[in-house]
Amino acid sequence: MTPRRFAGPKLVLATHNAGKVREVAALLAPWGIEVVAAGALGLPEPAETEDSFLGNARIKALAAARASGLPALADDSGFSVAALDGAPGVRTADWAETPHGRDYAMAMAKVEKLARHSPDRRAWFSCALVMAWPDGHTEGFLGEAHGQWVWPPRGTNGFGYDPMFVPDGHDQTFGEMTPEAKHAISHRAAAFAQLSAACLPVR
Repeated sequence: MTPRRFAGPKLVLATHNAGKVREVAALLAPWGIEVVAAGALGLPEPAETEDSFLGNARIKALAAARASGLPALADDSGFSVAALDGAPGVRTADWAETPHGRDYAMAMAKVEKLARHSPDRRAWFSCALVMAWPDGHTEGFLGEAHGQWVWPPRGTNGFGYDPMFVPDGHDQTFGEMTPEAKHAISHRAAAFAQLSAACLPVR
């Protein structure tokens, strides 16, 4: 079946995460698409009840598309550690939750505490991107970036677990890289390359 292409001037980005808004808006900029975040529209965050990145991204994209009446793009991403059997994985954000908001320094320290005795330092980021339309149609794509986790965290760029991840073939963490360098090799860029080829207008 031929993927459905986005044809409108405006797209809802189904996230309340400012870091994701910046990254995805930058990826969409060459198409001249107007991006409005779900948070800016006051849309509620739906419960993420699936056990896969694609499943949770689909929930968020459909909720935003139906509530706004516009096509919506949702991202669900996470950090996985081989020594922890892929955890935190789809629970990546949950590991950072506190009564006062998300604390990723705490979450990174938890990863280090649980994995420090394993010789296996492999880790990877996953990103699912799902485009949804108000009629319920969806298109989904999954990208990954593989590397190793390091301790202590390094760098103040990026967000989330970026400061403890060094991608294969590089010596800087995502937290040390410039946004442009990270965007060129990230899990989100890998998923976006698939989505843009299938669903965005041909430039």
